[in-house]
Amino acid sequence: MTEAVSRPTLEAVAARAGVSRATVSRVVNGGDGVREPLVERVRRAVEELGYVPNQAARSLVTRRHDAVAVVIAEPETRVFADPFFALQLRGISKELTAHDSQLVLLLTEGPEDYARVGRYLAGGHVDGALAFSLHLDDPLPGLIRGAGVPTVFGGRPGWGDGPRGDGPTVYVDSDNRGGARDAVRHLVGLGRTRVAHITGPLDQTSAVDRLDGFRDVMVDADPRLIVEGDFTPAGGERAMRVLLDRCPEVDAVFAANDLSAAGALRVLRERGRRVPEDVAVVGFDDMLPVAEGADPPLTTVRQDIEEMGRLMARLLLRGLDRRGRDEDADPGPGKGLGGAPSSVVLPTTLIRRASA
Repeated sequence: MTEAVSRPTLEAVAARAGVSRATVSRVVNGGDGVREPLVERVRRAVEELGYVPNQAARSLVTRRHDAVAVVIAEPETRVFADPFFALQLRGISKELTAHDSQLVLLLTEGPEDYARVGRYLAGGHVDGALAFSLHLDDPLPGLIRGAGVPTVFGGRPGWGDGPRGDGPTVYVDSDNRGGARDAVRHLVGLGRTRVAHITGPLDQTSAVDRLDGFRDVMVDADPRLIVEGDFTPAGGERAMRVLLDRCPEVDAVFAANDLSAAGALRVLRERGRRVPEDVAVVGFDDMLPVAEGADPPLTTVRQDIEEMGRLMARLLLRGLDRRGRDEDADPGPGKGLGGAPSSVVLPTTLIRRASA
């Protein structure tokens, strides 16, 4: 056993800095009304003594926990296998770390997990939540609303304003529909006439928006050329096999994400179809390990996934700061960010490589 080492106290910091305990408390907890020379003396004493604020006591003063829940409506097998989530989490983590806030990751495998997440959010453990990869029938928005937790969503929600249509919803998304149009126009511009689409799961708005972008260009598309996938390589493989069996003359494929496109490329090789000579392929996301590692390297629509995560965290933290400056204001239902910032839709860019 090792002996417990006594932690420096507020009183010790006050004695070192030559100020009152109350002055140290205001400086440590971010309060106002302390002259800058005293602030510097306190900070120097904190550093010299290695003082670490008691988080529970600090929360009583600031009413902040310096923690944000990141809720992903997917099982852990999907989250840890898909680089999309790693990129988004990296952006979130960078922004939270820069503001000395902790990331608490919550995943959902089944109904019991939804109840657990709802209890956790309602328990006052975090300052706010970031939620993404939601599905249209997902109970999470209702649970979040019931918990009264300020929230920013990743992706355009499938409901109106508010978690269920009763107030403004703040979200960060990419121009999925416009990016899909660019992808399909590129394929048409190559002279392809039998352009197919492998969708994402159509209970997610990103997949619906990309399908709409496909249809904007391919107005009279043969319904047999549209097959639903699930944003996974295996889903892309299954969809590509269906397409080739239905329409052997297909000469181009727009896949709703890079992983689906990678699966489609594997099936095309198996069937002896040359890419891009026989079939041109375009994906969506531009996740570099997937797109550049594909054979051939994948033409795709770039969305800045890491920046999406960073912006989600930034919008939430700004809203929390705004709410903290107006402590007496009651945000009301659906307005938990207190004068909530506007949603953001990021532009996309077509990145041309060898597959199309």
